[in-house]
Amino acid sequence: MGEALTVHVDGAAPLSAAAVEAVRTFCDQAEDRGGSGLATVYVTGTPAGGWTRGLDVSLVNKWERALRRLERLPLATVAVARGDCGGTALDALLAADIRVATPDTQLRVVDGGAGTWPGMAGYRLVQLAGVARIRRAVLFGLPVDAAEALALGLVDEVATDPAAAVAAAAGLVSGRSGRELAIRRQLLFDARTTSFEDALGPHLAACDRTLRGAADQKDRAS
Repeated sequence: MGEALTVHVDGAAPLSAAAVEAVRTFCDQAEDRGGSGLATVYVTGTPAGGWTRGLDVSLVNKWERALRRLERLPLATVAVARGDCGGTALDALLAADIRVATPDTQLRVVDGGAGTWPGMAGYRLVQLAGVARIRRAVLFGLPVDAAEALALGLVDEVATDPAAAVAAAAGLVSGRSGRELAIRRQLLFDARTTSFEDALGPHLAACDRTLRGAADQKDRAS
């Protein structure tokens, strides 16, 4: 499988071109690797006062596009959160397939007094947990601790041993095709906004791929 593929996202650091490039490079490496396997994102930190200084819409747009690539990689991703996580750290956590938090984790939708973090974290939080259950965190910046995040489905596991959790995630995805995983992930994304009639075609196409693959394997074994 090769060397472990990892990236670290520090939410305490201001969003920068370097942060965007780090995620882009991580995505490049994951896409080049292809096949099966696991890519790991480590996140921690939340912005301090003055976090909007130097930001512009162009940079935020580049960051969101990098996250969208992360969200659609042709292999599984696991994010490990530790301590306070807001800003870019929360963004990256929510973009992963499998999300692990240590018991001291607190998720924070950053409120700078004059406005909230200019990203898509609020959107992803609502998609995962629903409006009613996440509204206080989004509207008033109330932290979501690890236990609550688990109950809301924002994280999949609260682990005192993150390394063991990552190893378990690697076992879960071992041998699975990254390309097939990406197709299943996209079907999940589309299910939130697509009617049954519009979703039927892509699902049938995915079924056809699976059936043809099974038939090919049977023919080769004959």
